Amino acid sequence: MGRLKTLANRVKTQPDRLVAVNTNSWRATKETAAQRGYGYKWQKAREGWLHAHPLCVYCERLGRVTGGSVVDHIEAHRGDMAVFWDRNNWQTLCKPCHDSVKQAEEAGSARSW
Repeated sequence: MGRLKTLANRVKTQPDRLVAVNTNSWRATKETAAQRGYGYKWQKAREGWLHAHPLCVYCERLGRVTGGSVVDHIEAHRGDMAVFWDRNNWQTLCKPCHDSVKQAEEAGSARSW
């Protein structure tokens, strides 16, 4: 039985049809949470803060009693570790308030309390 002579030509043309894939993930240029300051030391400080301040301050303003799960920086620290660790700049929020009301405030479309 003879060899297939046309197979070699077809295999050689396959790489021309391949599309280059970008292997750089968008995460490759991002800092990890630990690099941004949210490592073990933060987790321990957060745990202590939530133990001492268990209620969401935004819900309290509305007369609701809601347990908080997020330690929020009142003023964004933007990488400034002095502002990051200033406990006068911390507040407890529940996840829904942090993810909606607080984000709207930071975007400039805050509703008044």
